[in-house]
Amino acid sequence: MTPWWQQAVIYQIYPKSFQDSNGDGIGDLPGITSRLDYLKRLGVDALWLSPVYVSPGEDNGYDIADYEAIDPQFGTMADMDALIAAAKQRGIRIIMDLVVNHTSSAHRWFVEARRSRDAPHRDFYLWRDPKDGQVPNAMTSTFGGSAWQYDAPTGQYYLHLFGKGQPDLNWANPAVRQAIYRMMNFWIEKGIGGFRMDVIDLIGKNPDREIRENGPQLHPYLREMNQATFGGTDLMTVGETWGATPAIAQQYADPRHHELSMVFQFEAMQLDQQPGKEKWDLKAFDPAALKQVLAKWQTQLDYAHGWNSLFWNNHDLPRIVSRWGDDGRYRERSAKMFAILLHLLRGTPYIYQGEEIGMTNTPVIDIAEVNDLESRNMYQARLAQGVPRAALLHAINVKGRDNARRPLQWDTSAHAGFTTGNPWLGVNPNYKTLNVEAALAAPESVFYTYQQLIALRHEHDIVVHGAFTLLATVPGVMAYYRTLGTARWLVVANLTATIQPFHLPAPLKQVLITNLPGTPGETLAPYQTFAAVID
Repeated sequence: MTPWWQQAVIYQIYPKSFQDSNGDGIGDLPGITSRLDYLKRLGVDALWLSPVYVSPGEDNGYDIADYEAIDPQFGTMADMDALIAAAKQRGIRIIMDLVVNHTSSAHRWFVEARRSRDAPHRDFYLWRDPKDGQVPNAMTSTFGGSAWQYDAPTGQYYLHLFGKGQPDLNWANPAVRQAIYRMMNFWIEKGIGGFRMDVIDLIGKNPDREIRENGPQLHPYLREMNQATFGGTDLMTVGETWGATPAIAQQYADPRHHELSMVFQFEAMQLDQQPGKEKWDLKAFDPAALKQVLAKWQTQLDYAHGWNSLFWNNHDLPRIVSRWGDDGRYRERSAKMFAILLHLLRGTPYIYQGEEIGMTNTPVIDIAEVNDLESRNMYQARLAQGVPRAALLHAINVKGRDNARRPLQWDTSAHAGFTTGNPWLGVNPNYKTLNVEAALAAPESVFYTYQQLIALRHEHDIVVHGAFTLLATVPGVMAYYRTLGTARWLVVANLTATIQPFHLPAPLKQVLITNLPGTPGETLAPYQTFAAVID
């Protein structure tokens, strides 16, 4: 029997920026509930919520102070229960974001742990003595600088692979693991549909050997988690694994291993950064490289014993239309192209809020306009190194996380209908023309392309189970077959802003979906794409 999540389309919500219901400028749970009919109209099967737990907000909720309480800015636990129930009535499941590599420094475990070296929760975290009066070793934080923070009261350093306010949990301590499993079961009992697991490949870290990802105990921990929580249920679990290869992803996702449903892998998302450098070190988009990576994950994963995730966007990534498409003249066409190309591949597609209407990046001209901690830290560090201010702002405009976190653009009213107050992060000025209301009123909008793709997935097994075959084409074009039994679909996409040649390998019996009117010929217009049944 096919698991529901293989046939599903998942929609990610960044609650802070989705819909504000009370005018405080911050999106909230009642706001999400008020928009469920819109999401039902789109056709999605589940909603992944970025964290809504109590948090100081150093990293916009990915620094959790209480896993079993809702942050007041988002509402109450009663609001959460109401959202789960209202979504269920519409056939939509709620996926919770699980952040268990680290907590907030405001979490009661850490508050107690730092009181003394003998504190009951001391070993919930990773503490080390200074080495020659300095940091214990050379491990660095994802947000810049050392991963070790000195704590004067006890004379030791604690590990934080992200912000200083995000101390890493010590997963080698069985008490930590059992506390996490109890928390997960708390949410499972509430009727959620699964978990998205933040940076889950870090929980097996070994700081003394400077091992971050894919530590030797990672998979034993996941198997133990599976057995103690969601194993034997139909919950969907997806892990964030930046360093995964197809072989590593197979280890996570093979049902015989009893770990996760699938993982997020980011090989394609690193194609526009210079090899061996950071994401801010930009590299031109290469369509041929993207084709290679997409095909690799379609052919090197054993889908009979594993599964893949499909995505262009999330809360950490810039908008795909601005990143690799055209957010000007060809905005709608390129947005549809990326949608069709991705959603007809094998795996479970994820839509990030606003992607379904083709939302774009929001350029800034001054660091004072930037909210994102990662972007601000990079700016200050590289400015001190002498990197020109203009170059740093350009990198932030291309790759900064604020691009994804701008409020969803609902209509032409003040602040795009997101709030009646002052939004926590400014709305993209293009909301007057680019918004949900306008998209719903235009039969050829990006929204209806996504709606159609979701329907194709629900109605045709070939999308879920069909084999994948890459066709030989010019570098700027990706074309592939999906085949199931005697049925064969052809998917073609021009990844560029220029006309490209393409020879149809067989007559088209039926065009299923396209972003341009008319029958495809021997050339492809800029960003032209289509899927068709062929002989």
